[in-house]
Amino acid sequence: MPAKKLFWDDPYRTALDTTVTEVRENVVTLRETIFFAFSGGQESDRGTIGGHEVLDARKIGTEIFYTLPAGHRLKAGDLVKVEIDGPHRLALMRLHFAAELVLWTMLARHGAPEKIGAHISPDKARIDFLWEGSIAPVLPDVADCVNRLIEENLPIESAFSDEAAERRFWRIDGVGEMACGGTHPKRTGEIGPVRLRRRNIGSGRERIEITLEAP
Repeated sequence: MPAKKLFWDDPYRTALDTTVTEVRENVVTLRETIFFAFSGGQESDRGTIGGHEVLDARKIGTEIFYTLPAGHRLKAGDLVKVEIDGPHRLALMRLHFAAELVLWTMLARHGAPEKIGAHISPDKARIDFLWEGSIAPVLPDVADCVNRLIEENLPIESAFSDEAAERRFWRIDGVGEMACGGTHPKRTGEIGPVRLRRRNIGSGRERIEITLEAP
């Protein structure tokens, strides 16, 4: 049974008492977790398990495997506290959903370009597209649309489309929805104003870089 992923139920939670379910040398799994692992371009959380720094968090199938330092001495059945860096999680969550709104706007308003990559860090997000010519002319419209949605402080629904396969989506009523398994804020207003920048990454490929002001 894979870990129950409580970061979807409460993405603001930063501490959890749980049980180690398996240990393979430096890699452990948990009964429940609040510690998001790199997925969909969103970087992993930072934090500790049982007081040990998590060096790597990797999602394989529906399970998350956490790599700890050598000599951690944890064993299956141990009770442990999981703690994550709250400000780091919030920064990732804000930029992740800002990127989701940029992607949705590009798909809805600008010819459904093909996304070929994405990365979400605590400081900046990027989305890469197959796009002939410069993407710069559409950026003012995209920024205006995204910032308008943020200013309206709309509620964001996140739920399963297929719980067994852990497929999820987000929805904003009256706006749209997209498949996504990342962590999301409760309302768009938590994101804060968005700034967009174009970067060319090669022939026929364009990047939109996303940064935020304080919420």
